[in-house]
Amino acid sequence: MSAVKKIANIFSWIAIIFGFLFILGAFDPENGQTGWLLTGSILIIIGFGIIWFTSRLKTGAPNEIVQNTTLNIELPADVDIERFECQNCGSQLSMNNVKMVAGAPMVDCPYCDAAYQLTEKPKW
Repeated sequence: MSAVKKIANIFSWIAIIFGFLFILGAFDPENGQTGWLLTGSILIIIGFGIIWFTSRLKTGAPNEIVQNTTLNIELPADVDIERFECQNCGSQLSMNNVKMVAGAPMVDCPYCDAAYQLTEKPKW
């Protein structure tokens, strides 16, 4: 939510609260004023109108450029990915379970909810 929407929503809720207070004040048996009923109704309509208007505003800049980045990972050795298992529970995983986090490949197991960094085992 942008700063303009937040400020507009704050002002709208203030208008709605004061509108209800004006309407409640209009029904006071000793000091009630009939003009307060109209003023309170107008404030409530303005408050909900601001909320409706700000909900219709688009978020983000109109000329915002979306840039997609593709990351290709080249492994340094021959890797056999025919059978890719979770280190914790041994269930079979796919490459969709591997995500890059801070430049390191992280594995998220959907079966046991284990998360660990993918490491290369030494060849010797």
